[in-house]
Amino acid sequence: MGFLSKTTVSIVGLGSKAILNGYCSSVTVKGLENLVRALESDERANGRGIVTTLGEHMRSLDDPVAWGVLPARFYRDSRMTRWTLGASDIMFTNPVFSTFFRLGQVIETFRGNGIFQPAIDTAIEKLNRGEWIHLFGEGKVNQESSDPNSSNAARLLRFKWGIGRIMMEAQKPPVIIPMWLTGFDKLMPEGRPFPYKFLPKPGVALSVTFGEPVPAHHIQEALSTLVREKRLPDAPHSSSGAEEVARVRSAVTAVIQREVEALGRRVLGKL
Repeated sequence: MGFLSKTTVSIVGLGSKAILNGYCSSVTVKGLENLVRALESDERANGRGIVTTLGEHMRSLDDPVAWGVLPARFYRDSRMTRWTLGASDIMFTNPVFSTFFRLGQVIETFRGNGIFQPAIDTAIEKLNRGEWIHLFGEGKVNQESSDPNSSNAARLLRFKWGIGRIMMEAQKPPVIIPMWLTGFDKLMPEGRPFPYKFLPKPGVALSVTFGEPVPAHHIQEALSTLVREKRLPDAPHSSSGAEEVARVRSAVTAVIQREVEALGRRVLGKL
């Protein structure tokens, strides 16, 4: 981790912690030990990476502010800092932004370029080195799923199939930790006038929940059931062999989505 990258991550991490501690009326954190245990595991040295999967992307501040719950010592170590995918047309729009986000361990991703673009290759390579990748499954902002009063509470848009490719092509099954956030849509609400629309709103109650790691056999069992019952989801049409692989990739993605939605139902009291 270079000096500039370490400085960027440290400043952003400490700033995120300041927002959580200074702006918010309360911050409820559950299951953080699941992530810390994975980050400190010796398995990472042997090439087993970590994937945190968040379904609902409520506002642009979800990442990095949610990582303000981590111990401050983690901000000095790139191995304890997540890598994530970021849209080129939003985060890499000029040289200043591009430099900032790259130093902040964001991988430039191009919308519409599919699951075989270099960003996905890079994410797989990092997992194979035992790195931590954070993924927004839906790939877009969706506030409705985190509203307990909504009919769509804990119901997420279809996860992007690139998640399935990342999981399937990693050399070792990564540690998969589902996440759920609440209140972040209130932290930066829409419709406020300048300059307030660029500032966090004080007095918001937030929660950050990390689920238990998803056992690899859960995914294998779910896939076996889908195959046995001939319920593999549809996937883009291609050659017969490639189409079958794509359907399995889609099924892996769907299984992970169900794990995240199940955590969301528990958080929102929808069980």
